[in-house]
Amino acid sequence: MDDIERLREAIGSARRIVAFTGAGISTESGIPDFRSPGGIWTKYQPIYFDDFMSSEEMRREAWRRKFATDETMLKAEPNAGHRALARLVEQGRMSAIITQNIDGLHQRSGVPDSKVIELHGNTTYATCLDCGHRHELAPIREAFLGAGRLPLCEKCDGIVKTATISFGQAMPEIPMARAQDETMGCDLFIVLGSSLVVYPAAGFPRIAKRRGARLVIVNRDATDQDGDADLVIHGEIGPTMSRAVGVN
Repeated sequence: MDDIERLREAIGSARRIVAFTGAGISTESGIPDFRSPGGIWTKYQPIYFDDFMSSEEMRREAWRRKFATDETMLKAEPNAGHRALARLVEQGRMSAIITQNIDGLHQRSGVPDSKVIELHGNTTYATCLDCGHRHELAPIREAFLGAGRLPLCEKCDGIVKTATISFGQAMPEIPMARAQDETMGCDLFIVLGSSLVVYPAAGFPRIAKRRGARLVIVNRDATDQDGDADLVIHGEIGPTMSRAVGVN
């Protein structure tokens, strides 16, 4: 039995599957990994949350970077890996997708919002940091690139920021609690494209394993948790998952 058949068998025999996705699934859609050589964090110093809040200059720089890198994000389309997970969700076999990604590609592949747990937020819209009101990006982009205007909340005049978690910003409590519950309730936990180095999120595979779930890791490079896994596949996610699930 080869690795794809082992994965297919693990999926076929599971009653409740949870996926945990990282940058590797999105790089196959053309979105660069922020941490890789040439990624955003190697070109720019990260802007910490406290600096964003206290400095108009830092807020201006954050929005400048956002719109400079947006084109790549906007052009990206879900790939076979996203579609395979969407199929498992549609079949009722996958109860949740926990993701470290901020690109919204899981939702665009057809997965309902309620099934996607975004640990690091979402860069496809913005929110008010005071009242939580959602803001779409198009008018913000137009005002910023046209008149250099920084966004303020239309409801309360609060500071508006992309709906992502910045360095130094607390992890969102509700998604973290939901991810913990889903992890503890699954019988198969599939890691896809995460290097498993960013904690506390990287702790979820070990929690699943401790609770008796089978652990599968599909990633191009080795991770520190490969030794814990029941199956490790070092390869591309799209081709691997599409063959295992039977989607194009």
